[in-house]
Amino acid sequence: MLLAVDVGNTNITFAVFNDKDLVASWRISTHGTTTGDEYASFLRGFLADKGLAFADITGVVVSNVVPSIGDGLTWMCRNHFKNAGEPVFLRPESVKGMKIDYHPVTDVGADRIANAISAYEEYKTSLIIVDFGTATTLDAVSEDGVYLGGAISPGIRISVDSLLRKAAKLSGVALTPPERAIGKSTAESLRSGIVCGYAGQVDALVRRFKKEMGTEPKVIATGGMAPLIARYSETIEICDDLITLKGLRIVYERLTK
Repeated sequence: MLLAVDVGNTNITFAVFNDKDLVASWRISTHGTTTGDEYASFLRGFLADKGLAFADITGVVVSNVVPSIGDGLTWMCRNHFKNAGEPVFLRPESVKGMKIDYHPVTDVGADRIANAISAYEEYKTSLIIVDFGTATTLDAVSEDGVYLGGAISPGIRISVDSLLRKAAKLSGVALTPPERAIGKSTAESLRSGIVCGYAGQVDALVRRFKKEMGTEPKVIATGGMAPLIARYSETIEICDDLITLKGLRIVYERLTK
């Protein structure tokens, strides 16, 4: 079985695949000081809940955008996943099966490449992938499977936290679906501005991407906020919360054949 690990700035997601089938997935908060033994402790309990053990894991693949965490994950694999060998880290410069038109190639986030590979493998058409993470990223893939680049903007949570810190009269608000664009209270106004505002931002960028690409790409969203924003977006067609992990599985297969 394959253990896929997606390390983001806010969360780390672990998933176990049996061939192409997802067996289970788990999410924990990202902390740069967590040790390899601590990761192993988390996973021991998670795996046991599914009737699995460390010995069942025969491979590990990692997407990591937090460099300080790499050593801990490598330690975990070497000392606890004895049947898995060395972990395979997704590095854009060594990806197989997708040309990357980005300069320098090493600057592309590993998660963005995993998303692109996963989506193209499934749909085989031009694509725009929107990932609502710590940053909101949009990535474009051509009809023939070339990663074309994309856009990066501050994530929803970062923007909201910054606003609430700087505006003394505003307080926290639950990000639930707004009933209307014209809010009738401060809470409604915040929900409208955040949810409808981000949906509008995504739609504007998607339309610009489409014009530059000269195609009608399929638009796929992922990340925790994707279902909420998609309700108010005019361009998002599909939400897929597992797209990054599925991409890591594909990357592992291609790199280890």
